[in-house]
Amino acid sequence: MTTRRIAKIFKSRLTIEGAGVHLKRAFGYSQVPQFDPFLMLDDFHTSNPDEYLAGFPWHPHRGIETITYVLEGLVEHGDSMGNKGAIGAGDVQWMTAGSGIIHQEMPQLSPTGTMWGFQLWANLPASQKMMAPRYRDVKAADIPEVKLENGVTVKVIAGEVAGVKGPVGDIVIEPEMLDISLPAGTVFCHPLSAGHTAFAYVLAGEGYFDDHRDAYAYEMVGHGWSDTERCCACAAETVVLFEHAGDEIKVTTTDKPLRFLFVSGKPLGEPVAWYGPIVMNTQEELKTAFEEYQRGTFVK
Repeated sequence: MTTRRIAKIFKSRLTIEGAGVHLKRAFGYSQVPQFDPFLMLDDFHTSNPDEYLAGFPWHPHRGIETITYVLEGLVEHGDSMGNKGAIGAGDVQWMTAGSGIIHQEMPQLSPTGTMWGFQLWANLPASQKMMAPRYRDVKAADIPEVKLENGVTVKVIAGEVAGVKGPVGDIVIEPEMLDISLPAGTVFCHPLSAGHTAFAYVLAGEGYFDDHRDAYAYEMVGHGWSDTERCCACAAETVVLFEHAGDEIKVTTTDKPLRFLFVSGKPLGEPVAWYGPIVMNTQEELKTAFEEYQRGTFVK
């Protein structure tokens, strides 16, 4: 097996979205197409209700899938297909906007006051941007947790670990989404599909995400090309983008444990026309989408 090297490391940055939700953006518009087929990853983690209760009122999406994973707190949702419900700690919402959906996501006040979760945007190929919308609500109890002999635990949302498959399938980009926890002083290796884009987002602790520990193996690259800083172990709120060459990742912990999200998927290699909540392939398609939204013909 050939271990993938680190391509780049980004540090998440504070931003405000929705009606005033404070969040950390791990990557987004400025990084297209480096994470293809993935477009954006947001980390909303705060103990101040004023920073999340305003939520994300009704808004449209077209041409993408949004994947929401809640670690703490509760998020109520509703959409133009008539779906209503809530996702709590450990739950996942996998929404395919396709031809168009209008929805809202409203965090609720939790007993501890803490809200922590993630939203990942995945692009749809041109051939499926106008597919029928669909919604999947995956409860924590339906997400298998695999415990390996070395003490590593993996929650398998999508993909497969040690013969155990996650509940989310039938997705065109063939995604993996894993919540991985390593004890201190542990090594974890995981095979990857050839050519798939892969990244890790550190939730807590620290670890090495490259098999090469020489002084030049790690480069902290900010959201600007000139923002560089040498580093060693990667810590919380850091996203690690792997090179495409290689067929496995190797993660090693220090004297601290590590928890991270691991995501991979098949790149699309298509043009990206993106404005706000809508992602298409051409500017003309974007214009049409917003015109339909204004006319009230957006939802098919």
